[in-house]
Amino acid sequence: MTLGRIAFLGSGETSLAGGRIFENLARLLPSPLRIAILETPAGFELNSSLVAGRVGEFLQTRLQNYKPRIDLIPARKQGTEFSPDNPEILQPLLQANMIFMGPGSPSYVARQLRGTLAWDILRARHKLGATLVFASAATISVGEWVLPVYEIYKVGEDVHVKDGLGFFSDFGLHLCFIPHWNNTEGGADLDTSRCFMGMERFEQWRKLTPAQNIIVGLDEHSGIIIDCEKEICSAYGLGSVSVLKRGSLEIYPAGASFSLSELGSYITPEPIEKGIDPKVWEIALNSSNSNAKVEIPSDEVLSLMEQRRQARVHKNFAESDRLRDMITALGWAVQDGREGQKLLKL
Repeated sequence: MTLGRIAFLGSGETSLAGGRIFENLARLLPSPLRIAILETPAGFELNSSLVAGRVGEFLQTRLQNYKPRIDLIPARKQGTEFSPDNPEILQPLLQANMIFMGPGSPSYVARQLRGTLAWDILRARHKLGATLVFASAATISVGEWVLPVYEIYKVGEDVHVKDGLGFFSDFGLHLCFIPHWNNTEGGADLDTSRCFMGMERFEQWRKLTPAQNIIVGLDEHSGIIIDCEKEICSAYGLGSVSVLKRGSLEIYPAGASFSLSELGSYITPEPIEKGIDPKVWEIALNSSNSNAKVEIPSDEVLSLMEQRRQARVHKNFAESDRLRDMITALGWAVQDGREGQKLLKL
């Protein structure tokens, strides 16, 4: 089994810099490219589907050469029909080879995902080779400890620490990831660096975390890709990546690489599925084996699908029906829905 890559973005997941990071990751994945976007970080917002949908539209265009299939996962809130424990809405996660989480509230996503089916599937998919991409709130939430940005910066609560999802605890690492590291929105009057906390409040927060805490600061429009197999970290984008330990600070400009050991004593757990519900692991493993046998539509079929889409846009339904018949003759059925066309193997 091959562990997937992990990317963290400091901001700008739909910017030029963010697009380049997604493309660097996509070209390393086998086709078909299947992307799942979790709505959880913004699940408290009434428009969470639009927040995730904008990222989906961006990736559909930016990664069009890879012909991605993109699924939005409305795992918004525990105890509702859109729960991160609802297996029906989580089904696309089992086939995804790229999983994305982004904007929202760091403390909310940590609270909603901790101990859920969605979190177990995400971790299982990574251990089976899927690439994970985290931006904004999700970047903070998956670390060992959460910087509660909204509560401190917006609500005015005292500086405090919340438990994160601890993604890297399986690998022996104690990490926190902080986006917007070099933010300057406050101008000369207000220090908004360190994800809007400012240097003084951020230092108060850092001192509340354990001594083994290693902080990875990500400049805006920048990011880091962690190759777990090669144990290499690479900085990308317009800024730099800062690694803050007790008593030391290392800054890596875009284009630089460094050993994963700089982030702690990295270990691959044995057995690799350690910490994941055995039933979930079995489902993920069976799904992964099944994916290897999935037949991929040919370029001819995909070309006919695009022609049919254009025909429907121009309301040429006779041509649309003719193209559907041609696709059927090649062994594929076309299913129309609100999200567009889907192919099903006959």
